[in-house]
Amino acid sequence: MLTTAEAMATLLSAAHPINGTESIPTLDALNRVLSADVISPLDVPPMNTSSMDGYAIRTADLTAKGNRSLPISQRIPAGHAPEPLKPGTAARIFTGATVPPGADAIVMQEQTEAAGNEVTIFHSPTPGEWITAQGADIRSGATVLPAGTRLTPQALGLAASVGCAELEVRHRVKVAVFFTGDELTMPGEPLKPGAIYNSNRFTLRGLLEKLGCDVTDYGIVPDKLDATRATLREAAQAHDLILTCGGVSVGEEDHVKPAVEAEGRLSMWQIAMKPGKPLAFGAVRRAAQQTDAAGEAAGETFFIGLPGNPVSSFATFLLFVRPFVLLLAGMQTVAPRALSLRADFTQNKADRRNEFLRARINPAGGLDLFPNQSSAVLTSTVWGDGLIDNPPNHAISAGETVRFIPFSELLN
Repeated sequence: MLTTAEAMATLLSAAHPINGTESIPTLDALNRVLSADVISPLDVPPMNTSSMDGYAIRTADLTAKGNRSLPISQRIPAGHAPEPLKPGTAARIFTGATVPPGADAIVMQEQTEAAGNEVTIFHSPTPGEWITAQGADIRSGATVLPAGTRLTPQALGLAASVGCAELEVRHRVKVAVFFTGDELTMPGEPLKPGAIYNSNRFTLRGLLEKLGCDVTDYGIVPDKLDATRATLREAAQAHDLILTCGGVSVGEEDHVKPAVEAEGRLSMWQIAMKPGKPLAFGAVRRAAQQTDAAGEAAGETFFIGLPGNPVSSFATFLLFVRPFVLLLAGMQTVAPRALSLRADFTQNKADRRNEFLRARINPAGGLDLFPNQSSAVLTSTVWGDGLIDNPPNHAISAGETVRFIPFSELLN
């Protein structure tokens, strides 16, 4: 069996960004991946602006002869172009408004008293006080978002702040998914003896959609070799990745592995991890007539086969499928950030495999362990905040520091 590090290296070395880009409205670009740098055509802010409601003044006017009262020469709301500030006067100004030429400070209104057309200043400001300078956030010509950035809500706001109505993004990763197992039943259908509801279909589709994938769901495929091969052939034609769940072990009814070997190749199978040992990686051949955008033979569609136990499929998706998909989407940095946290529990039994334990952060800042770490207990994935990455052959003692990967890093 491969170590988790070896398996990860195998997967990530094979991944490459898919071809094809498009220009889409910035409002529709959430979770898409930039294919080109976003370069600002302007300074942000594009002028000096006031950070406070108050009065724009020349600091020299307050120092001359101890003068503290100034006539109000103009009123400047946000969005209005001011006139140059007349010497010896103040301008009523509001947050975000353009500072008038000649003014070099803002006095907040709490430090003033206005009466009629005159304001008395009770504070001696320094030049630049409460003024946000032109270009303080972004300079014209600066790269504000590099290619390969996955667009978060705040990234969309940043793109909009430099005037981008559209963004160049990579095409969505097209993923075909299907599930094997004659025991699987969809919610809403009668649950026959020996059957279980197909929770993996909901979990994995949700995870793929959260990554921004274009998902084709082939549903539940019968536990038959010919049916599995036929679905693989069909799925290979128009997708970048085929993801299956179940059927990758060594039982007589596990047909995914031999089906992939017949329709393509397997370059990895079984990982020394718990949960999730039976994880397969390879590719499925596309039909000879299938061509890519350049008119060349399209070759292969990547294949990843996940185990059928619900926690196993969930964990292996987060740890292996997620970074693989993000690389296909054009991202450059895909490794989740981990935290070093205190274990507030003891686990005396060490496993020979790399364990990924469901845990959550307690009010004291330590980690509590879900009491049942079975790969069939999906409750642990909702109860927990993340996974403890526990090395092989390592028992955990209360008080020691462990490596914790939050779900917030794995579910975005």
